[in-house]
Amino acid sequence: MEQKNATSLPGFILMGITENSELQLPLFGVFFTIYVVTLVSNLGMIILTKLDAHLHTPMYFFIRHLAFIDLGNSTVICPRMLVDIFLDQKTISFYACATQLSFFLLFIISEFFILSSMAYDRYVAICNPLLYGVIMSLRLCHVLVGIPYLYGTFQALLFTSKIFTLTFCGSNVISHFYCDDVFLLPLLCSHAEEIQLMIIFFSALNLVSSLLVVLGSYILILLAIYQMRSAEGRKRAFSTCGSHLIVVVVFYGTLLFMYLQPKSIHSSKNDKIVSVFYTVVIPMLNPLIYSLRNKEVKNAFYRVLNNQFKINT
Repeated sequence: MEQKNATSLPGFILMGITENSELQLPLFGVFFTIYVVTLVSNLGMIILTKLDAHLHTPMYFFIRHLAFIDLGNSTVICPRMLVDIFLDQKTISFYACATQLSFFLLFIISEFFILSSMAYDRYVAICNPLLYGVIMSLRLCHVLVGIPYLYGTFQALLFTSKIFTLTFCGSNVISHFYCDDVFLLPLLCSHAEEIQLMIIFFSALNLVSSLLVVLGSYILILLAIYQMRSAEGRKRAFSTCGSHLIVVVVFYGTLLFMYLQPKSIHSSKNDKIVSVFYTVVIPMLNPLIYSLRNKEVKNAFYRVLNNQFKINT
C-alpha cells in the first residue's frame, strides 16, 4: 500500500453532510439561516455585555466568553460546510484541515470547563450570596476562564501535532463533514490505536471532570433551595440558574447520547446528526436561551437601543 507523509498530501476529501443532490438547497437554506442567527445573537451578546454597565457582573462575564466560544466553534465548521454542500469534490488542504481540527478542539474543550465555571458561579450566588462579590472577584473570574482556554489549547496542539506529524496511507477520504480527530485516525498508517486511547482518555476526563463540577454545584444549590422557607426565594433562586441549567442539559445530553449510544444503532449518519447539533445548532441556541429567558438581558438591550437613539438624535 502506498504511504504518504501528511505534509506531502495535496489535501483530504470530506464526505460532507449528504450526497443527495435534492437536499442540497434545503440544507443550505437551513444551515445558512442558523449560522446568521448564531453570528447575530452571539455577537450581540458579546457587545451587549460589554456596553451595558448593569451586565458587568461575573455571571455575564462568563456568558460573554461562552458566546465567544460558540461563535468560534460555529465559524470553524459552518462556513466551509455551506460551501461544500454544492461541491462535488469537497477537498480541504492539509494545513486547512489541521487548522480546523485544532480550533475545533480548542473551542469544544473550552466549553466544557466554561460551563463548569458558570455552575460554580451559580453555586456561590445562591449558597453564599453575602460573600458573592468577595469570592467571585475579577481575578478569580479571569482564572476560571483562562484555565479552560489554556487547557483547551494544550489538547488542541497535542492531538493536532500527534496526528499531522504521522504518515497517512492510501485513501485521503474523511468520512465526515469537517476534520475531526476520530475520523482522521483510520487514515493513519501507524500509532492510530495509541492516539485513539489518548483521545478516549482525555474525552472521558473532560466530560466526567466538568460534569462532576456541574452536578456537585447543582446538588449543593438544590440543598440550599430546599432549606429556603420563602417560596419567592426559591422561585428567584431557580430563575437565577434556570438558563444555565437548560444549556448544560442540552450540551451534555447531546455528548452523552453520542458516547453512550449502543453499537447496534451507531452509524456514521448518527455521528453526523449529533455533530451538526453540537457544532451548529447549540451555538445558536445558547445565546437565545440566555436572552429570551432573562429580563436583565432584555432590559439591557432596550437601554443600549435608547442610548444609541439619543446619541443619533
